[in-house]
Amino acid sequence: MDAAIIQATILIILGLAILLVAGDLLVRGAVGLAAALKIPALLISLTIVAFGTSAPELVVTVQAVLKGNDGIALGNIIGSNIANVLLVLGVPALIYPITTHVPGLRRHAVFMLAATAAFIAAAYVAGRIDTQIGGVLFAGIIIYVGYMWFRASHGGNEPVIDEVEEYLESASVSLKTIAFLALGLIGLPAGAHLLVSNGASLAADLGIREELIGLTIVAFGTSLPELATVFAAALHKKSDVAIGGVIGSNIFNILAVGGAAGLAGTAYFDPASLRFDIPVMILATLLLSFYVLTRRDIGRLTGFAFAGFYLVFIFMLAQSAGAF
Repeated sequence: MDAAIIQATILIILGLAILLVAGDLLVRGAVGLAAALKIPALLISLTIVAFGTSAPELVVTVQAVLKGNDGIALGNIIGSNIANVLLVLGVPALIYPITTHVPGLRRHAVFMLAATAAFIAAAYVAGRIDTQIGGVLFAGIIIYVGYMWFRASHGGNEPVIDEVEEYLESASVSLKTIAFLALGLIGLPAGAHLLVSNGASLAADLGIREELIGLTIVAFGTSLPELATVFAAALHKKSDVAIGGVIGSNIFNILAVGGAAGLAGTAYFDPASLRFDIPVMILATLLLSFYVLTRRDIGRLTGFAFAGFYLVFIFMLAQSAGAF
């Protein structure tokens, strides 16, 4: 294997590791600081934690747009949403069935469908995400967070924010809090730079489109925390809580990350993505929505189908890149 390819691969893995650690440190530090400032726990959940857990995807996408690597930016959004449904829900369901009988979950599934429809319109009608479209998408996330705030502050149960309790339980301010914030703020852009620069180099060295790097390595890497969380929940037979997190993550990926990408510049959709990648994302979103709206449990057989579908997706991407 060419030395340049090996070096780029190692630096991509290093960038991912830095991103994931920095993202977690940033969230924990920000939550500790917010708690010390007497900011309500609900507001922390809906803003700092919700946006902070999507920070790796957001920073990678914005940096990719600024560097002109549209494929990595958009591939990251598309690939993360595919991985969240097929991999993050599919694999844990093999261990313990994931119930969709969670109060309030169907409302969020409808919002996920609306966000996906907006993304589809940007892709197939405009062919890009620019400042205007990015502004509309980001306005959507503000409306979504405002809606959750209204519901939760009036006693409504919001499954999308249930998973953030672990951060709030240990919220405090100290030198460690400041250190977490600093390391997170430094690590996120540093990790994103390694990931984007070397992802683009790897794509060029292999002679493949950048979207493939965003759809596979970047998307899988940034979905690892969600996979670990849901996997642990499945082992403890509490995987029902995590499905709200997956839906929330998909909404944030499109509206917050996609919106930020448009506000940072203009990212154009590759024709190959329109033919294959986005239809797979649409299918995965519709599958998840079907199970949630009809309140069907995601059992072991469905989990096997989801995970198998994801492997087929990756295999077809690899085949298109000439790996087989």
